[in-house]
Amino acid sequence: MTAATRAVASTFRKIRETRIPVIPLTIFGLMVLAAIIGPMLVRYNAYEFALSDRLAAPSVEHFLGTDDLGRDILARMVLGARVTLLVVVVSIAAGGAVGLILGIVAGYFGGVIDAIIARLTDATLAFPTLLFGLLFAVSVGPGFGSVTAAISLSLWAEFVRVVRAEVKSVKERDFIAQAKVYGSSNLRILVVHVLPNVFNSFVVLLGVNLGKVILTEASLSYLGAGIPQPTPSWGNMVADGQKSTFPGLAIALTVLALFLIGDWMRDFLDPRVRQKQSKRAAAAARRATQQGVA
Repeated sequence: MTAATRAVASTFRKIRETRIPVIPLTIFGLMVLAAIIGPMLVRYNAYEFALSDRLAAPSVEHFLGTDDLGRDILARMVLGARVTLLVVVVSIAAGGAVGLILGIVAGYFGGVIDAIIARLTDATLAFPTLLFGLLFAVSVGPGFGSVTAAISLSLWAEFVRVVRAEVKSVKERDFIAQAKVYGSSNLRILVVHVLPNVFNSFVVLLGVNLGKVILTEASLSYLGAGIPQPTPSWGNMVADGQKSTFPGLAIALTVLALFLIGDWMRDFLDPRVRQKQSKRAAAAARRATQQGVA
């Protein structure tokens, strides 16, 4: 059995041993599916309004009703899911990548570089994300770029804080010293030895922050500093004040599902948690065997 085959088999074994959050994964999967293909399936244009149908109740014609301009809420919700998903992907990718790189550099090299990055991280964490969003909205105007920039600028600091601490612990291990003795360059050590050992924590942090990004985007749009009208997003749909609870319910369910998925990912990727689960499973198997023999 090759190393790749063993790694795949080990991954599937860990998945079987860990209780998969089926309902949260289903909710998030439906949100992603709605964002990708939903706008092509709904029968109404999300931007088309009809004042004669304004504030219509849910019916066969309009499954979720209409807003105060007669626009179909379902059509706007599925398009808003796409906008929200794009904000999440771009913000997480930009903030996570910057935070991962700066965290590794600060933790590994230390010294002046570490001190500068640490001070920048502390200063960034002192400013709320909503304040960044309001500043961008005032200076360059609300929009997709302002929202993603504001979220990314506050998000990278959280990644730096966690990754930096992990790297400081990893670089003291024996295999790093051995790699230096064998003449490995700093770049090779960072890519081959340091990055794989902090990647699990990085992935968990990505999962945990997905829900936070959705809430932040919704809050900024609600305050008028996010996605501007007429482009729909779940946040500005709540701000519209239409007689519908569906946008707020979608935000609540999606964020709750993402937090539960992030919690599961933490347990799935943490070897200490897996060891405890394996010991409990082994103890339960021994008790069952002893009871069967008795």
